[in-house]
Amino acid sequence: MPIRLELPPTFVQRMATVDRPLIGLWACAGSAVTAEIVAGSGCDWVLIDAEHSPNTLETLLAQLHAVSAYPVAPLVRVPFGETVIIKQVLDLGAQNLLVPMVDTPEHAAEVVRAVHYPGRGVRGVGSALARSSRWNRVEQYLARASETISLTVQIESAEAVANVEAIAATEGVDALFVGPSDLAASMGYLGQQSHPEVIDAVLRSIAAGVAAGKPVGVNAFVSADADRYIAAGASFVAVGADVAILARQSEALVDRFAVDATASGATPSATQTPPRASY
Repeated sequence: MPIRLELPPTFVQRMATVDRPLIGLWACAGSAVTAEIVAGSGCDWVLIDAEHSPNTLETLLAQLHAVSAYPVAPLVRVPFGETVIIKQVLDLGAQNLLVPMVDTPEHAAEVVRAVHYPGRGVRGVGSALARSSRWNRVEQYLARASETISLTVQIESAEAVANVEAIAATEGVDALFVGPSDLAASMGYLGQQSHPEVIDAVLRSIAAGVAAGKPVGVNAFVSADADRYIAAGASFVAVGADVAILARQSEALVDRFAVDATASGATPSATQTPPRASY
């Protein structure tokens, strides 16, 4: 007899069982090894990124395998909200999707349809061939698939903030995630995620989600920003990324010893770089 399986709870279902913000880290290296290291850090959720990272369907699958041994919720960010890509990522077994650049409630509704089977949506039916149903070892997967998926859409443009209340009210959108970097750029403040107007836009988005009864997350690699948004009601916050942590910590380690060597009279390397800013 084949093994019958139950899928783990979705990210949004997990959030409903705790009374504190969930802390997350990004896995951006395209590596199952680094994704597993991040998953074992004690964080609550891991974002496996396919928008700005060198990921393919095969590497996404390897990372989903790697993090499945740990008590974290894996989110997969697709490159954009396109029906075929969403279908493929869902069939890999990703239960928690993050869709970037959702600017209107109409786009949000299209994305909702992409994650559900006909009746409610347009997702192609290939469950017998796919890890999503564990090759039909999850009982009644087709009938219950919607229960096993959470959909988070990103608010990361001035247009999205203008529409945030309507996006939050879209049926089938389970959570919002604010991306201050792209938001700042769209507002004319490229690289200024902590500009007061950008902060106000993030706070408006958090308030809209809270008013709609939906969790809101924020990308906040600066601790002061993370603290501000948690105090405002953010339910989940991303506080770092594998590649950024590796870059900054390796730089700090080398700089520390380079400074010590200079202080002791050693000649600094011609290629020595000045101290780096934190990410």
